[in-house]
Amino acid sequence: MTNISTSIRKTDAEEKISGSAKYVADIKIEGMHHAITVRSTISSGYIKNISVPELPEGYYTVSAKDIPGKNIVKIIFQDQPIFTESKITYLREPIMLIVGPDKAIVKEIVDNVKITYEETEPVYDWVNSAIHYHFEKGNGGKAFENPEKVITHYYETGYQEQAYIETQGFIGYPEGEKVTLIGSIQCPYYVKNAVIQALGTTPENVRVIQPSIGGAFGGKEEFPSLTACQLAVAVKKIRKPISLIYDRAEDMEVTTKRHPSKIKFEAAIGKNNEILGLRTHVGIDGGANIGLSGVVLSRALIACTGAYTIDNLDVSGDVYLTNTVPNGAFRGFGAPQMYFAIEMFMEHIAMDLNVDHFELRMKYLAKQGDRTSTGGLFRDPIIMEEMINKSKEISDYDNKRKLYSNPKSNKGIGMSLFFHGCGFTGSGEKNIIKAKVKLRKNIDKKVEILVAAVDMGQGIRTTLRKVVAGIIEIPIENVVFDFPDTDFVPDSGPTVASRTMMIVGGLVARAAKEMKERWQETEFTVEKQYEQPSYIEYDEEKFVGDAYPAYSWGINILEVEVDKSTYQVKVLNTWSVYDVGKAIDNRIVLGQADGGLAQGVAYGYLEVMRHEKGVLKQKNMTDYIIPTAMDMGGMETVIYENPYAFGPYGAKGVGELTLVGGAPAVCMAIEQAIKRRVTKIPATPEYLMELINNG
Repeated sequence: MTNISTSIRKTDAEEKISGSAKYVADIKIEGMHHAITVRSTISSGYIKNISVPELPEGYYTVSAKDIPGKNIVKIIFQDQPIFTESKITYLREPIMLIVGPDKAIVKEIVDNVKITYEETEPVYDWVNSAIHYHFEKGNGGKAFENPEKVITHYYETGYQEQAYIETQGFIGYPEGEKVTLIGSIQCPYYVKNAVIQALGTTPENVRVIQPSIGGAFGGKEEFPSLTACQLAVAVKKIRKPISLIYDRAEDMEVTTKRHPSKIKFEAAIGKNNEILGLRTHVGIDGGANIGLSGVVLSRALIACTGAYTIDNLDVSGDVYLTNTVPNGAFRGFGAPQMYFAIEMFMEHIAMDLNVDHFELRMKYLAKQGDRTSTGGLFRDPIIMEEMINKSKEISDYDNKRKLYSNPKSNKGIGMSLFFHGCGFTGSGEKNIIKAKVKLRKNIDKKVEILVAAVDMGQGIRTTLRKVVAGIIEIPIENVVFDFPDTDFVPDSGPTVASRTMMIVGGLVARAAKEMKERWQETEFTVEKQYEQPSYIEYDEEKFVGDAYPAYSWGINILEVEVDKSTYQVKVLNTWSVYDVGKAIDNRIVLGQADGGLAQGVAYGYLEVMRHEKGVLKQKNMTDYIIPTAMDMGGMETVIYENPYAFGPYGAKGVGELTLVGGAPAVCMAIEQAIKRRVTKIPATPEYLMELINNG
């Protein structure tokens, strides 16, 4: 078995653009068995009895009673069972696996498992708060004691499905006492640590390998830890190679989504129409388990002022538990929900006060030296005014804004301003992750990058190699970056939170500088561990201090046309300007920009996912509509350089930044086109019809 996994690594490391990449489903091992999950058919209740048909020889059940360690998935908040033993908390919750050599027979057995339940009344309303946060900045409460007026608006956002090309999947097999897992994942050490706990074993007995990955967008951050634990228990019990790979319908029904949100904003307005303070409450639907929801809520709350400086804040939020599929990580991680709300709120404040929307934004636009929502400091230069001027120039924004204000016009143009904090929120990098990287110089003068960072399409197998090659001054062909294998690479943290280039890449750059100084040595390894800048301090309980070490900034401008007969939205053009510190590879950054904007814009008007009594109505790519190139119109992107001292060559985060401004920009454009206010997304034709016809 060891030779199989080693050959997979070598093949993938050597392949170019040849179509020979091996994804999980492409990997074949002699004697492979197949696993299919038996799932609940109710949303809330208790298992009373399970009747499994007589199993043919060589077929097995794997359930909670087979778990040698803890029946809990190890993630940030540990409240999700690997297999439920009794209590059912959402529809299609995993109960057991059926495993065997013939997948058709396995499916037939699954279909004939009979489960009786004692049903209880499910909860779909947002009434059960599992986590509550509150913080203030300045005199958040007092700002509302004697204002001239208070402006209040409510905003709602829906689910969003990651819609990665490759579904969730793992292959597992025994290597002596060791269990080896090959999976479509973002975070090899998340998976490894979860499996260690589930098996009640030691680190050397769990190996995790990442092959080629067909996209992730956050959907393969925490969810794979669940399936990996299930499969690892099966491998430990049966001692055979086993595959557990979802089809599209199962993937969409049971994996985590972007959290729906309900956000209330209030603005205390003074005598001269100044904003004295903001008060907001953010509710997000965690689904049946907390998981990562507390951290998602934290980032949403921290983003409450958007790209603006407001001195007085009163901020609160709740994670609500419902009997629905658990929600989790998705590119932007709470910020897209809040940016939709705060950007639309600033627009609506201007409307309510009858002042120019752009002048209002510019009045409160954050500047270097301002205090963040949590009282931290914007230490680095903020070049947003220059970027805004550029975005207006390339889009002809001012002229189009005036032109489309004509009551007869069915076109609109919208501008969103935003930033994104790079890296883990608060002290996560310093106290939890403690990322490590290694560079190894081989006898043939090639340099091997040893990190747990995952290339899931964002191009780090190119950009990290460029960093090393550029610093050491060797050809990029002499820098090797294999897919991560936890038997060989240190824990450099998860591939999330726009941290890979800034944090991991920064460590790789430091290691490369030392390697260059020692280049005369024949064979050696350089290891570096993350050290947070000494000036970064954050109190996570009080939400006080610097929540992030650096920020990337952006502007999106969208031009749309709305058909007044069909209420269909057509995106005509998009213009984007970003400060990502330094683009290590311009084409890769532009690819991230185009893809991120498409995801963000579609979140705003196109992607519909709803549940009825816990049943998701969109569970395939026919029912769930994602954008194509034809839906985005013309796209123009400008990248500004504004180097960050601790990033490689000055690089900051880019992947999440490019998504968070899309929804408010498209909705502001739709507002102008229909002359109505948009307060929830997605802004579907049905919703626009209601707005237009009902005023």
